[in-house]
Amino acid sequence: MEIELRFFATFRDAVGTKEHSRTVEDDTTVGDVLETLEDEYDGLDGRLLSDDGDAVRPQLSVLKNGRNVAHMAGPATELSDGDVVSVFPPVAGGTA
Repeated sequence: MEIELRFFATFRDAVGTKEHSRTVEDDTTVGDVLETLEDEYDGLDGRLLSDDGDAVRPQLSVLKNGRNVAHMAGPATELSDGDVVSVFPPVAGGTA
């Protein structure tokens, strides 16, 4: 099946593109995709999933079709053909 991946801010820099399509197996989860991304891109290594892989790192936003996977099944959230997975790094800054 085909999914679309979207990356923002420093994650876009690490991957080298804002978005791209990827072919994955039918039983793929969000966690599977994040683990693969950590393996493929040095700039993402250890930055997406907790050490045990059971959770998305704190302060990250990972969305499936615009809905945060933290409010679904977390990394175990299953993907379907045509899904869009968006990955946002922690955001800080602003002025007082």
